[in-house]
Amino acid sequence: MNALDEYDAMEKRIAVFIREESADDFGQLAMALYAFQARKNSPYRAFCASQPAPQRWEEIPAVPLDAFRYTELITFPREGIQTTFRTSGTTGEGYGQHHFQSLELYRLAALAGWRHAHLPQGRVHALMVDKQDACHSSLSTMAGWLDPKYYLRGGELDGPGLVAAIEAAIEPMVLFGTALAFLEFFEGLGARKIVLPTGSQAVETGGYKGSRRSLSKPELYAHFQDRLGLSADSIFNEYGMTEMSSQFYTRGVGHPHTGGHWVRALVWDPQTGREVGEGEMGVLRIFDLANLGSVLALQTRDLAIRRGSAFELIGRDPAALPRGCSRSVS
Repeated sequence: MNALDEYDAMEKRIAVFIREESADDFGQLAMALYAFQARKNSPYRAFCASQPAPQRWEEIPAVPLDAFRYTELITFPREGIQTTFRTSGTTGEGYGQHHFQSLELYRLAALAGWRHAHLPQGRVHALMVDKQDACHSSLSTMAGWLDPKYYLRGGELDGPGLVAAIEAAIEPMVLFGTALAFLEFFEGLGARKIVLPTGSQAVETGGYKGSRRSLSKPELYAHFQDRLGLSADSIFNEYGMTEMSSQFYTRGVGHPHTGGHWVRALVWDPQTGREVGEGEMGVLRIFDLANLGSVLALQTRDLAIRRGSAFELIGRDPAALPRGCSRSVS
């Protein structure tokens, strides 16, 4: 089997698994993908050479996210790159780049993740940049598959346009945007309150990540309730990043993030090199089968508390640089 055929065979195997039509289990497929990536991705192979050989998926060597800034992590020929997503690159830390030969698995995982989390299915109104104007944004690309109406252009949020859409709506609406964009929208409303149609929901993502403005999650959700008439249970949070191809979601306040069956999260203790115990805090480590073209195992800079197979997100490790998609509207 040549290299292209091997890549295609692995892509089909993962796609079948995401669709829940596979006899594979997660660990079996993760170990097969690890072996494929260690052969095809030379920087990752060099990294793995310095690590103990894994015997199970939890032991697969996880690449620090900074690696995406310093080298090309790809399992296919460089001339096959069709799409590149970039991190924000703000604060002078440089761009992290995630290269794709195809977006088929990314699209499959994103839409399956939306369904898995029981996210709303109504017309989406996006407080973010159109994917046509942000071709390197993974968030805008994912939102584009939901066929939204956009309200952020040229760095400016069209708050009046969104208010007009809300006031004219007779069907439930889905508002999807970064936390900073929502904060900007609420600040633009001043003391004004408008009520979304019954059954409307919101999806927020991105956090604040080093910007000069910040609200706690309860404070932000209080604005949704006070300004738009949405209860906390009508608001979802998405946890994702440029270096991943899948997302985790939670609903309301005080609930852990969960993902689809093709993605796992471990809360890791860097000192012991093992997963923390239930209810303990550590650094979040992600294993994403949809990351076929790069690396499935990622060491993030986010702190979390282990909640069974899910996690309660605490926030960025104070030693980490501020970064993220939300910075585009700061």
